[in-house]
Amino acid sequence: RDDVNDDPRSGRSVSELTDENIELVRKVIINDQHSTYDDIIAETFLSHGKIERIIHDHLKMRKVTSRWVPRQLTPEQNEERFKLCRENLAKFRAGSWQLCDIITGDETWIYHRQICRKSTNASWIAEGQSPATIVRRDKFEPKNLFCIFFKSNSPVLVHAADKGETIDHIYYIENCLKSVVKEIWKQRKSNGTKGIKLLHDNAGPRRHSDVINYLTEEGINMMPHPPYSPDLAPCDYWLNDYIKNRLIDQPDEKSLTRAVSKIVKNISEEEFKKTFDKLLERMELCINNHGDYFEHLMK
Repeated sequence: RDDVNDDPRSGRSVSELTDENIELVRKVIINDQHSTYDDIIAETFLSHGKIERIIHDHLKMRKVTSRWVPRQLTPEQNEERFKLCRENLAKFRAGSWQLCDIITGDETWIYHRQICRKSTNASWIAEGQSPATIVRRDKFEPKNLFCIFFKSNSPVLVHAADKGETIDHIYYIENCLKSVVKEIWKQRKSNGTKGIKLLHDNAGPRRHSDVINYLTEEGINMMPHPPYSPDLAPCDYWLNDYIKNRLIDQPDEKSLTRAVSKIVKNISEEEFKKTFDKLLERMELCINNHGDYFEHLMK
């Protein structure tokens, strides 16, 4: 008669999923959140399978890659982000502010030679064939500084700064803001700048009293924007990458300016609207995350 019982096997039994062993694994991870399975095995003498079950089924943990953030925010900066998002969002929700009255803008450097993201550079090669190479950029590669402004349904200004030009408060007023105001009056002949709010970051030139006075004289209010908050600036979280992902190499400044202008002008009204709708969603996420960076929470 055959024996149907299993032969003894090496390894630990399921009974080793005890409270004591669960606590052992937890302590190893708490002491070093970058611990590998080999590290935990060396510390606990448990098998890989047992450790995996403890981590996932009992500790409910998963390993994720660290995320880059623009800055390590202080509690005061978190509080300011929370406060401004709550105040701004309340005005939109109450109807005292309208997305169609917001104009946003920023500067961005754009290189003449484009380098795709690493994931888009992947290509099939035959056995023995070498992959193509891509030369890294250096700090002397030609590039141009662009100032771009847009609103919830269309572009307002694409301005290429002259080579070597520094955008101080005078340049910002004369070459950017005055052109923006002119375009607003062109697009809104009856209302002009009435009700318009400008969303731009807190870089030095924007805080200058001459800039504030000019905007006040033109009847434009500034939408409060917290410092170190590219995740709440449409140019940073959308437009800059949108442009750069669609550019091809350009031989000179003029062709680059034409290419950038064409890309911006060809953006659909629906795309602009969607970007401004996301601004409200981002404000809400910032509030829910107590003012901390939140892009890892976005679906």
